[in-house]
Amino acid sequence: MPGRGIDQILRHPCDPALHEPYVRSALDYVALAEATHGAIPRGVAPEYVWGDALAELERVRPAARIVNLETAVTTSDGWIDKGINYRMHPANAGCLAAAAIDCCVLANNHVLDWGHAGLVETLDTLHAAGIRTAGAGRHRTDACSLAAIALADDVRVLVCAFGTSSSGIPESWAATDTAPGVDVLDDLTDRTVDRIAHGVAAIRHAGDRVVASVHWGANWSYAIGAAERRFAHRLIDGAGVDVVHGHSSHHPKAIEVHAGKLILYGCGDFLNDYEGIGGHASYRGDLGAMYFPTLRADSGELVRLDVVPTQIRRFRVRRAIGDDARWLASVLDREGRPLGTRARLRADGRIGIEWRG
Repeated sequence: MPGRGIDQILRHPCDPALHEPYVRSALDYVALAEATHGAIPRGVAPEYVWGDALAELERVRPAARIVNLETAVTTSDGWIDKGINYRMHPANAGCLAAAAIDCCVLANNHVLDWGHAGLVETLDTLHAAGIRTAGAGRHRTDACSLAAIALADDVRVLVCAFGTSSSGIPESWAATDTAPGVDVLDDLTDRTVDRIAHGVAAIRHAGDRVVASVHWGANWSYAIGAAERRFAHRLIDGAGVDVVHGHSSHHPKAIEVHAGKLILYGCGDFLNDYEGIGGHASYRGDLGAMYFPTLRADSGELVRLDVVPTQIRRFRVRRAIGDDARWLASVLDREGRPLGTRARLRADGRIGIEWRG
C-alpha cells in the first residue's frame, strides 16, 4: 500500500488532504510513524520503500513477481465517501518498477477509492510502466481478463484476480458492461468456480501455470471459513489453478497444500503506513512476509516454499530477525497445523514450510 502517508515521502506526493473522520492530512500518518520509530526522509528514491526486499529479490530472482496493489494511482479528486481513501501519485509509480513487478492485482477494496476516473488512471499508469493488471478494468470483460506473464520456452504464468464483499469491497464496485470496476464474486459456489474455469481454459496453453488472487475476509482474524476453504480447493480441483494467492487480512494467515498445490489464505501486509496507529497489537501487523514458491514446471505442484519474514519500519521493508522472525514462524506453524502444514525458522533466518504428502 504505497499510498497516503507513504506517497507523501516519495518524490511526487499528491495533495495530502484527506476526507477521513479523524485525520485530514496524509502527513499526519508520517508524523505518527516518526513519533514511533524516528525521522523518515522526504523525497526518497523509488527503491526506498523496498528496503531489504530488493536484496531478497536479487538473491531468488523469481520468474514472476506478483503483488496486490491496494491503492489507487491517481491525481483524481473524485473521492468516494467511504471513510478511508488511498492514493499514490502516478509519478511515483516508479516504486513498483524499482522491484520489477510483473503484475499488480487490483481486485480489492481501495482501488476505486477515487472513483471511476481514479481507476482508469491507475490502469493507464500501470500499463504505461509495462506492469500487467488483473481483477479490475474499464468494463466487465476487461476486469475478468487474465494477465499473462511470459516465461522461457513460450510458457506463461496466468493471473486471475477477484474479490468478495467480506473484504469490504462494495457490490456497487463490480464492473459492468458499460462501467469500470472490479471483478467482484457474487458467491463462492461451484457456479462461480465454473465461470473462472471457463476464463482460464479460454486462454491457457500447455505448460501455463495459473495463479488465482483473491481479496477476501476480515482485516483482523486468523479464522478461515469453511466456504473459503472449499472454494480454494475447488479452484485447484475444478479450475486448474496452481496457486491460490489470498489477501486482505493485515497479518499472515495459515498456509495449506491441497492436491499438491499451494494455498495462501492471507499474505498479510507487506507495506503500509500504519506505524504509530494503536489497536490489534496481538496480531503484530508490522510483520509480513515474502513468499517464494517453487513449482514443478510440468504439473504446477509445489516443490518448495520459502517464506522471508519482513517488518515495516519508517515506511520501509526490512528483514525481520530474532524474536520477531521466531514469532512469525510460530504463528504460521500454529495456524497451519490443522491444515497439514508446519513452519520452521531456519538458521538462515528464512521460514521453511513443510506439508503432508
